[in-house]
Amino acid sequence: MALLRSSFIPCSSQNPSSLLKNPALLPPTIQIRSHNIHIRCSISTSSNESTGTTTTKSQKIPWGCDIDSLEIASVLQKWLSESGLPLQKMAIQKVDVGERGLVALKNIRKGEKLLFVPPSLVITADSEWSCQEAGEVLKRNFVPDWPLLATYLISEASLMNSSRWEKYISALPQQPYSLLYWTRSELDTYLVASQIRERAIERITDVTGTYNDLRLRIYSNYPHLFPEEVFNMETFKWSFGILFSRLVRLPSMDGRVALVPWADMLNHSCEVETFLDYDKSSQGIVFTTDRPYQPGEQVFISYGKKSNGELLLSYGFVPREGTNPNDSVELPFSLKKSDECYKEKLEALRKHGLSASECFPLQTTGWPLELMAYAYLVVSPPNMSRQFEEMASAASNKTTSRKNIRYPEIEEQALQFILDSCESSISKYSKFLQGSSSIDLDVTSPKQVNRKMFLKQLAVDLCTSERRILFRTQYILRRRLRDMRTGELRALRILDGFKKFFKDTLFVVLCPLATYRRGGTGGDIRSSEGTPNGGGSSIQASLLCGQGTTFGSWDSSSIEAWRPPEA
Repeated sequence: MALLRSSFIPCSSQNPSSLLKNPALLPPTIQIRSHNIHIRCSISTSSNESTGTTTTKSQKIPWGCDIDSLEIASVLQKWLSESGLPLQKMAIQKVDVGERGLVALKNIRKGEKLLFVPPSLVITADSEWSCQEAGEVLKRNFVPDWPLLATYLISEASLMNSSRWEKYISALPQQPYSLLYWTRSELDTYLVASQIRERAIERITDVTGTYNDLRLRIYSNYPHLFPEEVFNMETFKWSFGILFSRLVRLPSMDGRVALVPWADMLNHSCEVETFLDYDKSSQGIVFTTDRPYQPGEQVFISYGKKSNGELLLSYGFVPREGTNPNDSVELPFSLKKSDECYKEKLEALRKHGLSASECFPLQTTGWPLELMAYAYLVVSPPNMSRQFEEMASAASNKTTSRKNIRYPEIEEQALQFILDSCESSISKYSKFLQGSSSIDLDVTSPKQVNRKMFLKQLAVDLCTSERRILFRTQYILRRRLRDMRTGELRALRILDGFKKFFKDTLFVVLCPLATYRRGGTGGDIRSSEGTPNGGGSSIQASLLCGQGTTFGSWDSSSIEAWRPPEA
């Protein structure tokens, strides 16, 4: 049975323009429909210290393990086997890519189905709570899946001995490697050039805001079920870090999100395209290999078509430079407030869900059509005001209007605008990278290095890969602009040649005419005023030279004035 694809959450649309808006996965407003309660995430780009966000003192999570613990992972594997997991062709081992991973024990064929994790070993929003009353409170208030699962993990972890998930939770990392665990100072220092910094701040603020509202509206009303010493900001951040890095969406289960023990030990590779999903024929979570594996080889799946920045944001790693075909960099653009049509352009953008400042993704293969439409709008002159609406509509990914619009008269200015923005970003990346000397460390073993050095190396790897895309874009834009301008020069030279040709031809024609006179043997050409110097008919040289005829616009300084050769 063919399997539909799933993507590790958080996921984004495959349309490049989907990268334009707020990338945080939590909705700004989580509505809880009972008693008119609303859990709202406050969006801000300031640090917890400056916003006064309620947090508890940083503390070590009392559950979980070191990320490279094989002993606890072996205990998990034994428990899963005893709980219904079929015999596997893979085992948890220490690996080169990631601390732990699933390694082939036998030959695995291409196209072979693996895992077969039964639904009874999968955690979803419908899973049974060890503390049933706590689950009933959240479900009675219609708390959505993400915060519900985050609370579920904390609840089950706090009841370790009585929870059926004890072995699984014990094998989860105490500190997931997502950007949730970067401080504001670290984000400002190491990701100053990348737009991922803004997305990380938004995500951290969303998680913090969601916790604060849950605490205010629900947790504080049921302190016997949700004591603050257990349900606090640190544990909430831990549970969301687990969800961001391990939650999957299963298309064949109506898009349900789930934690799949054992399957979440699989590491990501940019070279594979296989995804997890529920297989109805075997009634288990499986994936189908898209390449063969030899015994001892690590087996991979894909976490989705994500950029290096998105992989760092959720999973805490950056693939080697040039290995991710889905890599992209977000480039910021803004309307110029000095534009005399600023208000009209901004109104057109807002009508289609856009703002004066937007980010568009660039890849080594190009950029989305929406970016070109936005650039047209920015550089368009007042006499194109009737096209503002069409440009804004084409720039939005929320409309189904025609995207492939062209305005040849301002295409050069639009490309130059994109190039200027690209080069501005390149200078920021170069400034950061020049100030960050290369660090020689094994980034697959962060325990063995200083935390600051490890984060700095991740930032260097990310900025290097993103600047590489910007350099490629710069090259394409410069060539395109050069070709356009070279083409214009070539056209001018052709026109210049035509003019010289006609003038030279005129001189040749006029020489015999100078002695021609009807009924006579000699005479003069009429003057330019048409006053005859002699009898008979004449030809006006001005008409033959084409004066008054427009061939096109060009720089007159590049055209030599015609002079007849001396006798």
